[in-house]
Amino acid sequence: MDDDQQVSTTDAAHHSTDRLIRITGRFVGVGYGAYLLLLIPDIARTGNVVPGWWTPTTVAVVFGTGFAFAASTFHPSIGVIRTAGSIAALAFPVMAALWWTAWDGVTFDQGGTFLAAFPGVAALAAATVWHPVPAFVHMTVSVVLVQLSNQAVREPFPRSNIVAEICFAMMFCTVFVAATLAAVRTGRILDATISTTHDDAARAAAATAREVERERLDALIHDEVMSSLLAVARHGRTPSLARQARSALMHLDDLTTGTVLETFSADEALAQLRSAATTVDESIEFTVKDDSLERTEQYPVETVRAIAAALAEALRNSLIHAQASKRSVTARLAPSTVEITVMDDGIGFDRRSVPPHRLGVAVSIEGRMRQLDGGSTDIVSSAAGTIVRLGWKR
Repeated sequence: MDDDQQVSTTDAAHHSTDRLIRITGRFVGVGYGAYLLLLIPDIARTGNVVPGWWTPTTVAVVFGTGFAFAASTFHPSIGVIRTAGSIAALAFPVMAALWWTAWDGVTFDQGGTFLAAFPGVAALAAATVWHPVPAFVHMTVSVVLVQLSNQAVREPFPRSNIVAEICFAMMFCTVFVAATLAAVRTGRILDATISTTHDDAARAAAATAREVERERLDALIHDEVMSSLLAVARHGRTPSLARQARSALMHLDDLTTGTVLETFSADEALAQLRSAATTVDESIEFTVKDDSLERTEQYPVETVRAIAAALAEALRNSLIHAQASKRSVTARLAPSTVEITVMDDGIGFDRRSVPPHRLGVAVSIEGRMRQLDGGSTDIVSSAAGTIVRLGWKR
C-alpha cells in the first residue's frame, strides 16, 4: 500500500470522530459569541478594576481564539482543527492567570471578573480536542483561577464560601464536559468498529475468493477433465468428446489468467450436464437431442449449474427410491432454451405421501429451478415410472 492509500484509509477510519469534532467546535464558537454579547456590560465594568491593557487583550485573545476554533472546523485538515481548539482552550486559563499580574490589589469590584461567567465554554474546547484527563485538569484549573479572582476582588464586600463556589462551578461545567467527552469517545468507538468491520469483511472476502477458486478448480477437474476421461473410456473418440476435451483445455488455460466465466457455450453446457449425470450414475444413457445446435450460443453459467444440480438430484432420487432397471437423460439445447428430461421405469411415487422432512424434490429440484429466472419443473410419476422435465427459457 502506498502513502496516498494509507492517508486515504486513515481519513476514512476517523470520519465519524472528525465530524463530531467539527460539529462540537462550531457549537463552542456559538457559545463564545453568545457570552460575548451577554457580558458586554461586565466587560466594560471590569476595565475599571485592572489596567487598560488586560481587558481588551483578554477579550481579543479569549473570544478571538474561540471564534478561530469554530472557523477552523471548515478546514479540511483535522490537525488544524485540533491545534485551533488547543489554542482556544489554553487562552482562557492563561488570561485568567494574567489577571493577577494586572490587578493593582487595591481596586475592588462586587461583580467579580467577567471570565468567571464562562470557564465551561473553554473547557468544552479542551474536551473536544483533548483526552479526558487533560480536559478535566484544564476545567479544574480554569474554574479555580476565576473563582479565586472573584473572591479577591470582592474582599471588602460580603463573600460567599470559596469552596462552595468552586464546587458548584465544577459540577456545572462537568455536565457539559463529560457529555462532550462521551460524544467524542462514541465517535472513536464507532470508527474503531467500522475499521474492524472493514478488516473482517476484507479477510472474509479474501477467504471467500480463495474458496471460490478452489471450488472452481474442483468443478473444472470434476466436470470436464474427469468427465472427458470417463467418456473416452466408455465411448472412445467422438466429435462431441473432442469438443469437450478442447473446452476443458481452454478452461485450464483460463486458470492461469484469472478469467472468470460468466457464460458457457453449448458444448460446455452439455459437458456440465453430462458430468452431473455420470457422477450419479456412470452407466446412465445420456442423449443429446438436436446435436446440430449452433455452437456459438451462450448460456449463463449459474443457470447451467443449477439445472445440472437439479438433474443430479433427480437421478439420485431415482437410484435410491425408484427400483428402476433403466434410466435415461435427454438434453435439448436451443437458442435461449434448455430442456432436460430424466426418465426411469421404476415404481413411481405419490407426492402426497412424501414426508415433509424429505426435501429432495421440493427444494433441490423444484425450489432450485423456481429460483431461476425462466426456470420450470414438471414431474409426472406413476406405477410405470417417473418423468422429470427441467426447463429454462431466457
